[in-house]
Amino acid sequence: QLQLVESGGGLVQPGGSLRLSCAASGFALSYYAVGWFRQAPGKEREGVSCIGRRVGSTYYADSVKGRFTISRDNAKNTVYLQMNSLNPEDTAVYYCAADADYYCSAYVGPYDYWGQGTQVTVSS
Repeated sequence: QLQLVESGGGLVQPGGSLRLSCAASGFALSYYAVGWFRQAPGKEREGVSCIGRRVGSTYYADSVKGRFTISRDNAKNTVYLQMNSLNPEDTAVYYCAADADYYCSAYVGPYDYWGQGTQVTVSS
């Protein structure tokens, strides 16, 4: 069974950090582009960051550029999203998704597999 599982969410104070993990089972994530998306209450799901299959092929939304870092560990079949300098506007459910393509996309449409999401809450 092909599955993505996110973890690492939680409650953090403004200025704090979290590292989200996206672990795959049933398929090799190294053959997929992987995206991180988030959805806040009442808002559409938006692309935060993604990583393609080519080393160094990454994308960041302007709102997270310089604060978030995406990476992959093929040996662990996992993609990470390191989130620093978090602020209340980052509060959302974060989802990872996989697309069987060489390049990644910031849009929801191309992605074939989705995780269940992990809640990130930034609040004092």
